[in-house]
Amino acid sequence: MASSSPRSAVLPISIAMFGIGLLAIVLIFALFATGHQDLPAWISIVALLCPAGLIFGVIATVVRARRH
Repeated sequence: MASSSPRSAVLPISIAMFGIGLLAIVLIFALFATGHQDLPAWISIVALLCPAGLIFGVIATVVRARRH
């Protein structure tokens, strides 16, 4: 059984963004737990991928559901 509509690439990309951001958040907590205080700015920027991925995933899911 093949699906009638092509799959969107937005959802897998948003899941990857969320996962990478979540790993950055875990890294931030691990570094703080080991005593590091001055973390590089890129870690905080990468951590922003977590909410961005979640927002894009929700939007992609809502748009896909409205099409059907």
